[in-house]
Amino acid sequence: MTLRIGVLGAARIAESALIAPARLAGHRVVAVGARDAGRARAFATRHGVERAYGSYDEVLADPEVDVVYNALVNSQHAPWNLRAVAAGKHVLSEKPFAANGAQARSVADAACGSDRIVMEAFHYAMHPMLRRIRAIVLSGELGDLRHVEATVMIPAPADDDPRWRLDLAGGAMMDLGCYGLHAFGQVAGWLGGSPLVRSARAGQRVGRAGVDEWVQAELELPAGATASLLAHMAGPELQMRLVLTGSRGQLEAPCFVLPQLDERLLVTVGSAERHEWVTGPTSYDWQLAALDAAVRGTAPPPLGLDDAVATMDLVDATYRAAGMQPRPGDVELDGIGRT
Repeated sequence: MTLRIGVLGAARIAESALIAPARLAGHRVVAVGARDAGRARAFATRHGVERAYGSYDEVLADPEVDVVYNALVNSQHAPWNLRAVAAGKHVLSEKPFAANGAQARSVADAACGSDRIVMEAFHYAMHPMLRRIRAIVLSGELGDLRHVEATVMIPAPADDDPRWRLDLAGGAMMDLGCYGLHAFGQVAGWLGGSPLVRSARAGQRVGRAGVDEWVQAELELPAGATASLLAHMAGPELQMRLVLTGSRGQLEAPCFVLPQLDERLLVTVGSAERHEWVTGPTSYDWQLAALDAAVRGTAPPPLGLDDAVATMDLVDATYRAAGMQPRPGDVELDGIGRT
């Protein structure tokens, strides 16, 4: 089956996250829509997209579009995911799934009331590296899991980047911290439960009231384990590190968010150290393959709607624990009708 994909937003992330994997797998990217028709045309020309539209609604109205990839700013994920489902399209939504937990529930409810697949693009979770981490943890090689640490950091985007805007649901937690919280949710699930935010603190971006430049959080995991998160959107370097420490050993994934950039797993048990390499296609290739299988009905989505809602609830809880407000956004008003 060839997926016929429409892209909402002429975003940079679309090239690596969707265009290249679709080309490799033989799927068609049939349409792209942007509020600026010229920008949409330039994107289509650059990436070989078949049609360009000057609105998002035109993508949803295109009868050849089976699947919508929502690459819009954070505040527009939930509204346009809702519109896509109402238009009868399957959806691959960029993370975070919504601006807040209430929005995530509204989208999940709409998707559950339809026969459409709606999947959040936590691509790292569909890469075999995470399955290998799970296998090592559950094998008992590390002993009882005691602590999980995630550091997700990038150099600062430009001052006019939408990730620095509160009204567009920006901030370090939304752009980066959600990866760490999602990973904690995965680990907690392996242990038979869910994470709980115990404390957090955050630093605001200068001149951007309410927008977090960095966040640190401490969480409780099942079976007495704990977790620590550092998300920094103006750090000295790119860092996407996950470390799991047990009573007998430690496992490190140096770049868990983008495993194709560093395919190593570093395992230390006592004085013995080893490296494993989890090689193969990119996390984005695995993600598109998972979406394809879900749309064809040959496998369920690897990340369900409950997972998306739970992650947004953790994001909201972390903001509140840090003395900040969850990102604003009303599903019925925020972005609906804007093209």
